[in-house]
This record gives sequence, structure tokens and C-alpha cells, in this order.
Amino acid sequence: MKRVILFVATNLAILVLLGIVSSLLQGYLAQEGIEFERMGLLIFAGVFGMGGSFISLAISKWMALRATGAQVIESPSNDAEHWLVETVRQHAQAAGIGMPQVAIFPSDAPNAFATGARRDAALVAVSSGLLQNMNRDEISAVLGHEVSHIANGDMVTLTLIQGVLNTFVLFFSRIIGEFIDRAIFRNENGRGMGYFAATIFAQIVLGALASIVVMWFSRQREFRADAGGARLAGRQGMIDALQRLGGLSDRAQPLPQQMAASGISGGRGMMELFASHPPIDERIRRLQMGEAR
Repeated sequence: MKRVILFVATNLAILVLLGIVSSLLQGYLAQEGIEFERMGLLIFAGVFGMGGSFISLAISKWMALRATGAQVIESPSNDAEHWLVETVRQHAQAAGIGMPQVAIFPSDAPNAFATGARRDAALVAVSSGLLQNMNRDEISAVLGHEVSHIANGDMVTLTLIQGVLNTFVLFFSRIIGEFIDRAIFRNENGRGMGYFAATIFAQIVLGALASIVVMWFSRQREFRADAGGARLAGRQGMIDALQRLGGLSDRAQPLPQQMAASGISGGRGMMELFASHPPIDERIRRLQMGEAR
């Protein structure tokens, strides 16, 4: 509940800030003979920026289950499922969160993810490949990592950051479009091609810059979740799990694109700035040196 209140409060604060900025810009642009509908733009940016992220968070569990084909363990049918559920339960109790749903999804690659809008009603899922290729100490560490994501509120925080940046991108890309259309192309008869071309280009550039910020936070949260996994399941277990993941990287089958940042491995970008996960060697080094936070 606290994070939902933070989400709403941040949304309102951003709209107030953009309102002040747009008021200043409107005065400046009016002197140049450029006018734009300030309130309409604010509402548009807020609804589609924050609103879209909030909806994605609200349906994140449903989307994850559909995207991966994961099956929730309603009643354990064998010893492995019973152990899996009980291990998640122990980690959740130690982390001070409600019991998440536990699921298994079909994939030869070892991977796992956690998602959900609330820390007391989340989902932890592991791949069949992870269960087949890792021992129980390593799996326990992976589960501790995912439970730590939930306890840290990473899903809500990442959504909040993404929503704030989406709002800024939508707002400023259209301001740039208006400016270029009127000041450079001297279009006085409504919005011309200059506006649409400049808006699309600005949205691509600003969106790329926003992605750098989001991916930086995503990498930092992986370090924190590694540290959480070490606290819940033992530092050596977490190190062993990461080493095993690194050794099985040739089997990597990435999660669906919309979930790339959610897995315990994968999500590496073509450029380090756009990578959702730090290199596994760096994650191991931080754990060995006690630097992970």
C-alpha cells in the first residue's frame, strides 16, 4: 500500500512539475508566436505515460503466465514441487512478505522471475530447465534472489521510474515537435509534417535516453537481489547459482521481450548501457567481496 501511495504521489508531483515547466515554456514560446494546448498535453502525457505503466503492473502476473506458459502449483503433485513451494514459503517468511504464488514454466534454459503489483500477492516462477540443471542449494539461492526482488518492491519501483520517464518523453517530444514545426518550418496552419516528423524523432531519441536510466536501475536491483539471495540462502549458494548460470549460458533462451528484465539471467543489451542485467562475473565478484547491495 505504501508503494501504491508513493506511485500516485509521484505521478501527481510529476504533473505539477510539468505544469510549472510548461507554463514557463508557454510564455517563452508565445513570444515567438508559438502556442500549444498546455492542459491537454499534460493530461495526455500523464494518462499515457503513467497510466500505461500502471496498467502493465496491474496485469503483470497475468501477462507473465500467458507469455511463458507457466503453471501455478495449486497443490504440489510430487516431492520436487512440494520442496519448491516450501522453500519459497521459508524465504518469504524470512523476508517479511506474504506467500507468493509459485509456478513452473517450460524452458530448457535455467531461468526464474518474480512479478506482481503487490509484495504480499506476487508470483515466483522457475523454468523446468533450472530445476533439471541446478542442485537444491543453487535453486534455493535463485528463489531467494526472486523473493528479494519482491521484498525490495523492485517491480513497483521499476514501473514508477518507467512511468515517470514515459511521461517526460511524451511531453517534451511534443513540445519539440511544436517548436520545430512553427519556428523552423514556419507552419501557421495547424500541425504539419514537420511536427509529426520531429515528434517521432524526438520520442525515439528521448526514449533511448530514458531506457539508459531504466536499465541502469535494473542492473542495480540485480545486485541488491543477489545480496538478498545470499542472506536468505547463503552467500556461497548464491555464488554457486550464478556460476552455474554462467556455465549454462550457451543454453540461453531469453524470456519474452516484455519480461527480459525480470529473469535472473539474460536481458543483456547490445551495448552495456542498454543491458538489463550486469555481467555474471561482476555479480559474483561483488558477492565474493561483500560489495553487493
